[in-house]
Amino acid sequence: MANIASVVRRKVANWTVTAVRKDGSFASKPDVLVTEEPLEIRAESPSQQAQPVAVTMRTPGHDFELAVGFLFTEGMIKRSDDVRTVRYCQLPDTAEQQFNVVTVSLSAPFDEALSRRGMVTSASCGICGTTSIEQLTQTVSRIDSKIGPVMSSTMLISLPDIVRQAQPTFERTGGLHAAGLIDAKGVAMCVREDIGRHNAVDKVIGNAVLENKLPISDHALVVSGRLSFEIIQKAAIAGIAFIAAVGAPSNLAVQTADDLGITLVGFVRDGTANIYTHKHRITD
Repeated sequence: MANIASVVRRKVANWTVTAVRKDGSFASKPDVLVTEEPLEIRAESPSQQAQPVAVTMRTPGHDFELAVGFLFTEGMIKRSDDVRTVRYCQLPDTAEQQFNVVTVSLSAPFDEALSRRGMVTSASCGICGTTSIEQLTQTVSRIDSKIGPVMSSTMLISLPDIVRQAQPTFERTGGLHAAGLIDAKGVAMCVREDIGRHNAVDKVIGNAVLENKLPISDHALVVSGRLSFEIIQKAAIAGIAFIAAVGAPSNLAVQTADDLGITLVGFVRDGTANIYTHKHRITD
């Protein structure tokens, strides 16, 4: 099985309306579609065989980062040296790999209750609920007001453009979300794309884990869509103190960010931004 491409080509019937006559016509044209494929994430340790933890619908690319980032934000990984190896599954008795299955080998035993959930997530959202909210407030400390990047207002409104410049697949398809880690000077540490917002966030966090760059306290998390509780949850676990989004936040996202000391900014577009919590990290 070949490695899976992040895009596929397909012919479409394009309908075009003329400006003068106000009528239209069909014409065949090529189009590029973003790939959506399942990824099964497995975990193993020296004393535990590989066990499935989750299946998520994702855009292929940076799968190892996605798997590691997911396990980190689920609490199965605490630090970079918890990860021994990451690999695609190899079929028995062959050299062929399955690029829809990733196994993360951990250095210490993990909580098997997490792996037994058998959770399936879609590209549009992950899974959270009352239990997740309670666990988050119990396990994540409030971020100190002195921690985190301090952004100028000019830099703040330019953050989506910085991320947009690092989205090659979006340029071809127009169908992807993105997440990026940007410092106060506008330097991108990592930008990743995925059809799922939560997957893009897991990829940038997974990159930080694999590159031994935790906690991510000096960078803002910039996302291309809306902000849900789950995005705040993932950022908080990674020690991110500043989150900016092109879209709108939910009320629970704002409440959680406020409770945890995280600066949350939404509707960052067209030269404007709404600052919902902890404005002290933004200067004029």
